[in-house]
Amino acid sequence: MTDTAGRVTLWGIEVFLAVAEERSVSAAARRLGASPSGVSQQLSNLETALGRVLIDRSHRPAQLTAAGGIFRKRAQRIWDEAMRARVELAAGDLRNLTDLRLGMIEDFDADVTPRLISEMAEELGECRFLLETGASHRLLDLLEARALDVVVAAELEGAAAGWAEVHPLLEEPFIAAVPKGFEPGADVLGGLRSLPFLHYTQRHLMGRQISAHLTQNRIELSRRFELDSYHAIMAMVASGAGWTILTPLGYLRARRFRDDADVLPLPMAPLSRRISLVARSEQLQDMPSRLVERLRPLLREMILAPAIERMPWLEGDLRVL
Repeated sequence: MTDTAGRVTLWGIEVFLAVAEERSVSAAARRLGASPSGVSQQLSNLETALGRVLIDRSHRPAQLTAAGGIFRKRAQRIWDEAMRARVELAAGDLRNLTDLRLGMIEDFDADVTPRLISEMAEELGECRFLLETGASHRLLDLLEARALDVVVAAELEGAAAGWAEVHPLLEEPFIAAVPKGFEPGADVLGGLRSLPFLHYTQRHLMGRQISAHLTQNRIELSRRFELDSYHAIMAMVASGAGWTILTPLGYLRARRFRDDADVLPLPMAPLSRRISLVARSEQLQDMPSRLVERLRPLLREMILAPAIERMPWLEGDLRVL
């Protein structure tokens, strides 16, 4: 085996950037799909090759040294150029692409994401896929930190300004979910006040968007329950414990409970969100556009059609862009 301890390697640079971003060897190892000992060794090898300590691992969280701060700028440029070269080599024939780090909003993880990955795997026979699912704000942070190549997430106003290309995919209105058979009466919002309101957590973008909309419309609702799971919220709605505001995607995702709940148009001024594919500008050439071409038919088949079948009144408001 070739000794790389005295060499600066691309893998060592990737490891260094991950540790610098995560400020933890173990967190960087999880992100890279490597062992903590392997990550620590690569970082030590890089420091040996450069003759400088780059990251002070005695602190929690780990901290860049002065030398590490200087090297990080150069390392990022080296990594960016390597990623551009990778895409250029694959240009015109995506079958040459060797790695794709994809982030997908958790709303798609049961249906759209597996289908997309399966179809892409057939075309990209030699490509290794790294899939990250989660909340939109986290995926966009990982994209900005260059830990992901492309993400599908709800848009954050101004979050990707200046450094990203954005491809709109889906627009969906917010709706109300109530216990099965609940009749709020002519004054829908007034009738709903007889039930506790189940907030989606404000730690996530969607929860903050809902809260801001309520405030903007001067609507005060109970703050007793705040949950971070569609399934938990819909379970409580289905049991008659309260009502909630969510999106058609959230309602469809909670399959187990959706037959025990009814959905209504939002009983206040309309609110919607947009889901887009986001990538760093020009880094992946036409790959983002080609992913969009694959995603739109899947969204029509797996999201739009079943949603309109269950909720015909959404037609025109829920749409693939």
